[in-house]
Amino acid sequence: MIPTVVPVLTMFLTLLFFGCLTGVTTVLFGFGGGFVTVPVVYGVLTATARPGAAADAMHIAVATSAAVMVVNAVVAARASWRQGRLRRAYVWPLAAYIVLGAAAGSFAATLLGGTTLRLLFAAYLLVTIADSVLRKGFLSVAPGTGPKPLGPATTTLGGTGIGLVAAALGVGGSVMTVPLLRRRGLPMAEATALANPLSVPVAVTGTLVYALAPTGTGPLGYVDLTAGAALLLGSLPAIALTRRLTGRVPDRVHSLAYVTLLVVVLAAMVFLER
Repeated sequence: MIPTVVPVLTMFLTLLFFGCLTGVTTVLFGFGGGFVTVPVVYGVLTATARPGAAADAMHIAVATSAAVMVVNAVVAARASWRQGRLRRAYVWPLAAYIVLGAAAGSFAATLLGGTTLRLLFAAYLLVTIADSVLRKGFLSVAPGTGPKPLGPATTTLGGTGIGLVAAALGVGGSVMTVPLLRRRGLPMAEATALANPLSVPVAVTGTLVYALAPTGTGPLGYVDLTAGAALLLGSLPAIALTRRLTGRVPDRVHSLAYVTLLVVVLAAMVFLER
């Protein structure tokens, strides 16, 4: 599906490398890959697209990100479950409302133009970075602060909002769920671990909507099978290796690294527009 204007090997190695990075960020930050794969797939597609095909690059990037996230998030969530890092009270029923929002967000994304999606993606990153840095409760949790339960409004309205935004932008919702759980008093290791199972409903719902979209460009709608396979080839071994580091990173370092990565992704998206 991806044209071969530039050497195929270069394209494959690029996706393989960032697939490895995706695996690392899935385990350490609960991203599932979205914040890495969207800019990367978009960049590869715009660099290799046939004349006139670039208009769909952002839709394909978001759809492919969602498909890759299904696999990454399931594998990482399974590993976290085996390590005893998942708390059912923070997964259900929040996940059910995330599904509702994800269905609406995925459908809305197919109706938006590529430029609008890129701007929304960048704005989402910018707001999240500012919120994490300027508002207390994310970079560090106050000593003695124990985990707090999710309230009914957070579960229903918050869950729907997370699904809506995450599915529309192909990011899995981790950048909304991790800050949310941090401010409920959870350490970074647990908050990021919980982000993966909460990303699964977003990824599955989004993939189905994008794959069945009548305006899609391939056999699976907007999902690029070649790019997705290359990314997974790198991410799955990286997930297996990185999960051994879970819980060993100091909480403060973990939260700072999370925000730093968001800044890098935002800078990459700005660079790709030039």
